[in-house]
Amino acid sequence: MQTIGLVGGLSWESSAAYYEALNRGVEQRVSPLSSARTVLSSVDFAEVTALQEAERWDDVAALLTAAAQGVERAGADFLLLCTTTFHLVADQVAEAVGIPLLHLADVLADAADEAGVRSIGFVGTTFAMSRPFFTDRLAARGLTVHVPDPARHDEVNRIIYDELVHGRVETASRRTAVSVIEELWDAGAGGVVLGCTELELLIRQADVDVPVFPATTLHVAAALDRALGAD
Repeated sequence: MQTIGLVGGLSWESSAAYYEALNRGVEQRVSPLSSARTVLSSVDFAEVTALQEAERWDDVAALLTAAAQGVERAGADFLLLCTTTFHLVADQVAEAVGIPLLHLADVLADAADEAGVRSIGFVGTTFAMSRPFFTDRLAARGLTVHVPDPARHDEVNRIIYDELVHGRVETASRRTAVSVIEELWDAGAGGVVLGCTELELLIRQADVDVPVFPATTLHVAAALDRALGAD
């Protein structure tokens, strides 16, 4: 089994979801007493968010690169960034380490290909929905990408930052998220990416008719395939 390197703290709820899913996956795939070999470096979400808001992306890259280099030195065989928004600096992080980075957008594009979906909706933080760094990588794989109307961005962002990153799951917010997903379906999306780890706390496939691509779940599955030699 390979050792999975994790750069987390973006938020800690996201890191906890990754850690739990990786270990439950190994338990299911290997044996009831088995657990994942992982190395985690967790950064301060408040610090990184403040740098993001100030558009100090070189400083964000430096922080995440230092964390990635730490997990590499600790013996990780490959790397995951436990975040969507901060994949904006994924290429800089990847260039600074000697181990592969398993890019979330590539994992999602592979999943869409396997499902035969060529037009996909993307729901995440306002930053990830309004900037092209993530959706362009999906589009480069031949996907048509739909994002919610800009008028909906603040609603989704509030749910993520005011509720989900603190572990709060509100019924009213689930209804809001479902309506956003339904609007993307009406716009032509054949599936919808839950492009923020915390959104998986709120939305399940049973909540909507359109196929859902849960980013963290798929990222974890791809990591386990690699770590256990199934890729």
